[in-house]
This record gives sequence, structure tokens and C-alpha cells, in this order.
Amino acid sequence: MLRVAVVGATGAVGREIVSAIFELEFPVSDLILASSPRSAGSKVSTPMGEITVTNTEISALEGADVAFLAAGASVSRKLAPELARRGTLVIDNSSAFRMDPEVPLVVPEVNIDAVHEHRGIIANPNCSTIIAVVAVAPIYRRWGLERMIVSTYQAVSGAGHAAIEALADESEAVLAGLDPLPSVLPYKSAEVHHQIAFNVIPHVDSFCEDGYTREEYKMTDEIRKILQDPSLKISATCVRVPVFRSHSESINLQTCQRAPMDEVRAVLASSPGIRLMDDPASFAYPMPIHVSGKDDVEVGRLREDPSAPNAMWLWVVGDQLRKGAASNAVQIGLALYDDRR
Repeated sequence: MLRVAVVGATGAVGREIVSAIFELEFPVSDLILASSPRSAGSKVSTPMGEITVTNTEISALEGADVAFLAAGASVSRKLAPELARRGTLVIDNSSAFRMDPEVPLVVPEVNIDAVHEHRGIIANPNCSTIIAVVAVAPIYRRWGLERMIVSTYQAVSGAGHAAIEALADESEAVLAGLDPLPSVLPYKSAEVHHQIAFNVIPHVDSFCEDGYTREEYKMTDEIRKILQDPSLKISATCVRVPVFRSHSESINLQTCQRAPMDEVRAVLASSPGIRLMDDPASFAYPMPIHVSGKDDVEVGRLREDPSAPNAMWLWVVGDQLRKGAASNAVQIGLALYDDRR
């Protein structure tokens, strides 16, 4: 049994990590919950009883066997190396170490062997990356990939609790015939804010000089690292949509070899972490409302793309707070624990 710490425990992802620890039966004997000074002293109800949240300090995390960090990149850069030096295994949900060549970037269904290369820190990929690569990796392994084009439809909860409140408040205002007062999206510190209710915003994270956003680069760079294919051609467009929870992705793949659709369906149906939902005649296809709270990624709308050789379309949906963050992190920890037994 392990002494486990969750940093950022009162945030959306932190709360999901706490839930996933117990739902996935992580072997926890003692649970430390830490957060910012604003939330320190509050209580969180768990299957182990009510736990008082402590302030995020190294001294409070002393002796933890595993620490799940969900408090942002700046906190991770400060805490993770020190915790690792003290013998704590750090599973970090931020972007701080994802592209560090010495830090494994892991999706258990895809590259679980990479965990054995860790030096005390393991990075959890971006939520959109995880959802995409779970669905794409089985196809990549079987037929290879020439090119991947992905457009995301990202739920507001990916931008934090304030964005959830913004969608609810703005929707209420519009339905009451009032003008909403946006103040959160595309991100809180932006110079201009846009309404998300009854709208879509083609802007997730900040823009780079070439017109792509950091979120779009996260997807392309992280997928290449996870698949260990730095030359893979990938391009992404990331969009925020007025959905509370679970991201959707439209993915176009061009494989190296021809991939018959019946074989693609069979491969996906037998792959871990995937639920095939592909029966348009019966109106069965992945939707956010069906995957929220679940750990499997749903894949559907499979069809050949006649505009290019060996090309196909997929529609992929996953809960970005669960598989896209919390349960992926806990699965990483479980894999290492199983190896130790």
C-alpha cells in the first residue's frame, strides 16, 4: 500500500484524480490532499473519510510514494524535481515536462513500456492528445501513417471551473434576452473575451507567430513523441465549443498501406481503451453526453475518404477530465505498482 499525494486536489482535474484513485483501486494507505492557500483548510469527502486540504509545500508532501500533480506548470516545475530527488514518483498533469527528452510521456494503452525509462517524473499528455492517440495508435501500428489532420471540439471544462460557470451564466443570460458579459474565454488573461454560449471559439491557448496555437502544437508534438515518430505529418485546429464536458475530435488519417474499413473496425473494437460506436443507420455514434464520466474513448463515423489514397475519417469522443487527465495518470501509477508486486 502506498502513501499518495494529490496536488491541486480541489481543482477540476484534482478532484477527478481523487475519484479515479478509488474507482480504479489504486493501492492507497494514506492520502495527502494539497492545494493553494486559498483552498487550504477545506475538507474533501473521500472513501477514506473527510480529508483536510493542506497548503502545497514540500514539507506537507514529505514521505509520499506517489504524487499526482494537477496544479499547473509553474507549480510542477517547482515541486516535481524536488519531490523526485526525495524519492517520490511524480506523475505530472501539466505541460511542464511533456517534451523533456528525459521524461516519459505516457498513455498506458499506447506506450506503457515508456514508464520504465522514468527518472522520478512521468508526464501525463494533453487531454486532446490522449483522446486522439488512443484511437489512432492501433491504426498506426497496423497500417502506418503518412498524415494526420485533426480538428477538436473542446468542452469548456477543459478551461477550468470558471469556464463552466461562464457557459452556464451566459446561456442563462441569452435565454433571458440579455447580453452576456464574457470574461473567461478564450482564456482568463486574454485582452479580449468572447461569448461561449451558443457560439464556438477557434482559439484554445495562446497564438504563436505562425498562426497556430500552443494547444495545436501540444497535440502535434506530443503525438509524435508518444508514437516515437518525429517525422509524422500532423496538423491540428483546436476549437472551444459550448459543451460542459468531454472533447470531440474529427480525425482524417492517410495510412501507408490500404486499410479496409471492416478490418479497421475489427482492430479498433479489439483495442484497449476503445469502445466502437459506429452504426449510423441506428443513429449510434460517439457523443459527449454518452462518454462523460467514463474512461473509454468512443470511436465512430468510420468511412473512407475518396479525396486521397488510403485515407479515412474517424470521429472520436472522450471525457477530457477522466481519460484525458485523471484516469490516465492513475493508470500510469497502477502500471508501475503492478510491476513492483
